[in-house]
Amino acid sequence: MAAGLGTRMKSDTAKVLHKIAGRPILHWVVTAARAAGAERVVAILGHQHEAVKASLDASFGAGVIDVALQPEPRGTGHAVQCALPAVANEPDDRIVVILAGDAPLLPSERITELVKACVESAAGMSLLSTRPDRDMPYGRLVRDAAGKLEKIVEHPDATTEQRTIRDTNASFYAIKLGHLRKDLAALRADNVKGELYLTDLVAHAYKRGGATSIDTPFTDVTGINDRVDLAAVEIEARRRINEGWMRAGVTMVDPRSTYIDAEVGPLGKDLWIAPNVVLRGKTTIGAGVRLDTGSVLTDVTVDANTNIKPYSVLTETEVGERVQIGPFTHCRPGSRIDEDAHLGNFVETKKTHLMAGAKANHLAYLGDASVGQKANIGAGTITCNYDGVGKYKTTIEAGAFIGSDSQLVAPVTIGRDAYVGSGTTVTRDVPRGSLALTRVKQVNVEGWADRFREAQEKRKKSPDGG
Repeated sequence: MAAGLGTRMKSDTAKVLHKIAGRPILHWVVTAARAAGAERVVAILGHQHEAVKASLDASFGAGVIDVALQPEPRGTGHAVQCALPAVANEPDDRIVVILAGDAPLLPSERITELVKACVESAAGMSLLSTRPDRDMPYGRLVRDAAGKLEKIVEHPDATTEQRTIRDTNASFYAIKLGHLRKDLAALRADNVKGELYLTDLVAHAYKRGGATSIDTPFTDVTGINDRVDLAAVEIEARRRINEGWMRAGVTMVDPRSTYIDAEVGPLGKDLWIAPNVVLRGKTTIGAGVRLDTGSVLTDVTVDANTNIKPYSVLTETEVGERVQIGPFTHCRPGSRIDEDAHLGNFVETKKTHLMAGAKANHLAYLGDASVGQKANIGAGTITCNYDGVGKYKTTIEAGAFIGSDSQLVAPVTIGRDAYVGSGTTVTRDVPRGSLALTRVKQVNVEGWADRFREAQEKRKKSPDGG
């Protein structure tokens, strides 16, 4: 169920598309359902349904997640009624699991447990209940004298006495499809809100022997209503992510300041992560890698035994084995850094391939470039790849040496084992094994500095300062 307006988020973005650890809220729920073995997933959408569907298609594949529309918000029961046509051809003994689309922390194991309880229930229905750690406006589970679950009373309809009941509804259900069809048809909007409540199915199940409720930790079923809830759930989600990776062999100096998105992985064993490291998107890291303080990696692949030094930022980049990067290196999209290459402090790359053993150890910009094996890029080197209209490529072949403070004006090729002298502006190809040198002739004016200082001292001592 993901059709709500989410007005308390105060956002132009649909609530279920707000992200927890880089993954939209609704995608967490869908992922849990699929991990639990759901044969089909039907998302009940309403507000901004086109944007939500596009997001589902982008992540799970076009049409993989079925969509049912609730054109107007008439309650949770009405939402599920809108989804019935999507399962019209399914048999009555099929078990349907109904999940809240704004509660991203539910583990797949809970869904499996819910289905098992439904199978074993005399009423063919089960649900998750919870005891919140604070007063929440949730439906209360009302039981008869024998302790059997009789009904759920929603908070606006509950009496003062009923609101003292600690067992509350978590909004997760499993029910046999035949019962669901009959019970949904019998729903009536005779309540304070004038809506069709899905919770009224529990009263129908009572007539069949009573639905089974499963007590569940509140953290597993916490729904998101506003930005405060979003932040709290984010903290818990990241704690779980980090704990899982640490148990898999990753060292985190300070898990509380390590931020790993839900889609990141795999991460290799003996990966070492310093504080304030951020791993986003589809990032994967090999074994024995060191990620030092403040590094931010987004959609990056890093092979084994590489060292990412402090405050390096890499995006859509491929990094080979035994590479040294940083500190303060920026690899922009399209960068590829092969094994044993070095990128040092204040080096920026974009759409650049550094081949095995190549080095740019400090203060360089390499854009739209190919740098051959064991080439050396001196400090202050710039590939001038943009003329204000188009982008052009610089090719630096294997073994070439680029002296400091050089400008390589693309398109240009520096041949294998060629030298570019410091301070050179290269505008033409440099043949293999050649030296390229462009410098203004140096002129030394002897005694000029001494005369200049003497003149300055006289100015200071004169009465008028002149």
